[in-house]
Amino acid sequence: MLSTILQIVVVFGAIAMGARYGGIGLGIWGGIGLFLLVFVFGLRPTSAPVDVLLIMIAVATAASVMDAAGGVDYMVRIAERIIRANPNRIVLVAPFVTWFFAFLAGTANIAQSLMPVIYEVSHGVGIRPERAMTASGVAAQQALVASPVAACTAALIGLYAKNGYDWTILDILKVTIPSTLVAVLVVSLVMMHYGKDLKDDPEYQARLKAGLIRKMAPKSERPPLQPHAKLAAALFVLSVVAVVITGLFPSLRTPADGGKPIGMGTLLQIGMFVGAGLILTFCKPQLRNAITSPIMRAGMTAVICVFGLAWMSDTFITAHKALWIGSISDVLKSYPWLFAFVLFFGSMLLNSQAATVRSLIPLGFALGLPANTLLGLYPAVNGTSFLPTSGVVVSTVAFDQSGTTHIGKYVINHSFLVPCVTATTTCVIVAYFLQSIFL
Repeated sequence: MLSTILQIVVVFGAIAMGARYGGIGLGIWGGIGLFLLVFVFGLRPTSAPVDVLLIMIAVATAASVMDAAGGVDYMVRIAERIIRANPNRIVLVAPFVTWFFAFLAGTANIAQSLMPVIYEVSHGVGIRPERAMTASGVAAQQALVASPVAACTAALIGLYAKNGYDWTILDILKVTIPSTLVAVLVVSLVMMHYGKDLKDDPEYQARLKAGLIRKMAPKSERPPLQPHAKLAAALFVLSVVAVVITGLFPSLRTPADGGKPIGMGTLLQIGMFVGAGLILTFCKPQLRNAITSPIMRAGMTAVICVFGLAWMSDTFITAHKALWIGSISDVLKSYPWLFAFVLFFGSMLLNSQAATVRSLIPLGFALGLPANTLLGLYPAVNGTSFLPTSGVVVSTVAFDQSGTTHIGKYVINHSFLVPCVTATTTCVIVAYFLQSIFL
């Protein structure tokens, strides 16, 4: 028993140390934790999560090639036009626009590109920027659990395949898409009247008098789009659509020998490389720009995090599977919603939906939770903005010159707390209801 307690200390200690460093530090400390579990406590290491890592690499490759060809910039310009066309409804419009384009691109980075626009439009019509900016940042996070090309979805598909569930992407999306959209609607409505109006906000008025509110750079100063930006975005989206459609019909992914249909994880890998190849052929991007793309950096960071943390978690969970099943599985079978708290606080510490999925969903399977129940609880991995340490929180605070988006004196009382909890709670409730109907 003492040995097990010490192993738990090692696992959570590795997560805590990794969280201090952030980024690939999570993966590195996961590897250190794995070393201690194997060579100090004598656990046998499980296989590394290769299938999930390959899916994540393939998706990051396609998205970064699209970015190098200007496809992401093209998406951002379209989103910007929609937002600017509806200035007085920005608290409602901006989050849905952000959700949609983050859903297409499979990355929340697109929200950071839109934040200056959301700030400028909000401030220009006298609406408290915090309302639209935080709702949009949270909407981008929600979009990831619904996107067929997001790293967390790739991780979930790989885990279902590993546990014998050859679900199509539609099986997941028919739960996650409507639940995240409802969550975005609810958080937008909540934020519409959140905080003081600018005319009544003392922090904003002080900044205004001190001359700290600068004008944004005019659109004419921005570099023009690359020649094939529109085509690159179209080819990427078509590749995603093709993967989804092929996944819906097993006959389309059955080899000529008539054997078992190709799994969704393998199909996604192939589809993403085909999409990258089409963009490379017809749009001719500079591949060095793909390697240095923010999307590639974010994708490889997620790969390293999942590699170290998931390998450590799998080894620990597998070694003590009988203990988990014997001690708490009965409780979770009676109250499965409790596992949502495990996922939420796990994502809060790991600061990555993909790392949370790959580290903790296996625990759900080990505890005997049904696959459809786990899908209903899956959106709980969106607790990444609960602490003000995520990229979207930090960048949004920096973009908001009005000072309305802030990190409070006690750290935990920051601008993203209410929208994060509101959206994630709503999404889990709706997803849990939908899985009981569809699955």
